[in-house]
Amino acid sequence: MTTSRLVIAGAGPVGTLTGLLLAQFGLDAGRILLLDARDAQSAAADARLLALSEASRALLESAGAWPAHAATPIHKIHVSQRGAWGRTLIQKEDYGLAALGHVVRYGELVEALHAALGRAGISVERGARVVRTEPRGDSLGVVLASGETLDAAYLVHAEGGLYELQDPGSIHRDYGQTAITAQVTCALPQPGVAWERFTTDGPIALLPCDLEAPGGLALVWCCKPTDAVRRSTLDEAAFLDELHSTFGDRLGAFLSVGPRSTYALGLNARRDIARVREFAIGNAAQTLHPVAGQGLNLGLRDAYSLATLLVEHFDAPLTCQAKFKAARRIDRAATVNMTDLLPRVFASRLAPVAALRGAGLAFLDLVGPARHVLARQMMEGQR
Repeated sequence: MTTSRLVIAGAGPVGTLTGLLLAQFGLDAGRILLLDARDAQSAAADARLLALSEASRALLESAGAWPAHAATPIHKIHVSQRGAWGRTLIQKEDYGLAALGHVVRYGELVEALHAALGRAGISVERGARVVRTEPRGDSLGVVLASGETLDAAYLVHAEGGLYELQDPGSIHRDYGQTAITAQVTCALPQPGVAWERFTTDGPIALLPCDLEAPGGLALVWCCKPTDAVRRSTLDEAAFLDELHSTFGDRLGAFLSVGPRSTYALGLNARRDIARVREFAIGNAAQTLHPVAGQGLNLGLRDAYSLATLLVEHFDAPLTCQAKFKAARRIDRAATVNMTDLLPRVFASRLAPVAALRGAGLAFLDLVGPARHVLARQMMEGQR
């Protein structure tokens, strides 16, 4: 077996989990190097809230990196559309699970992952950014922005990043939507319930997050870019009134909102997720619309699949390349297509389409097998 290092560009959740799984599956931890352009302090202070499926929780826990103390469980998912009939419920009892998923702060998750890296003896180099690669036959030259070149057996691209800052991939779609994210509280909290409310301007997700306030919710409000700009600058009372009028009465009045952030939404995916000795996973492979919270969960499944195959076929790069493409094809296609279709179908203002949407939601609610297919895709992906 070659002695070259395996280099992972990006020390966020997807890249870090890849390193941990590689070591767990048998690769010498001393040969694994993570590069990150971001410093540890800013990553730990990141207050973004993430929705993780139960399968993702189990995977992180198996790697010794699950921040159980900082996670809020999701017991039920309520899906509906504004201004039209039809809704469906997905409940943990239907699947014999303690929770359908969990909401956790990005910084808390990264801290748990990086603590696990330290225990595993895996190195992280901060302030390092990959600018290009140079094939070298039986290895790869990884050129950094500093001018340094690393010799690597493999390079895993896990840099992530926001849609609006990425170079267009081979599959590219601008949804004409911007997400507003914040934490809110409400008058009628329903602990453990996650809400996905579709509107013609974009979906609203409200996820249970009661780490700081009982009944607290993580808000992801997708809307027109002009509305996002306007809403992000409204005073608290006006913002909460507008959120209530858009979401509806199920949670009563909204009482408070924390700092608001915005980011543009689009689909940006690569077809070439695997080249000889190079792999793209997570947001480096596919950046998705946040509907149903599938992006990070798909990336963590990428990490598991790649780590398994790299350890099994470390000295056979062409075999590893082909097997990774085949292993990720169905899960990627199903998840990308689902998160691409939903916001576009629910954005239609045509009355017949709204009626069909309502019928579809009612069908899912009444027909267990159909609902289970959707739920399994959200919780586990395609294996």
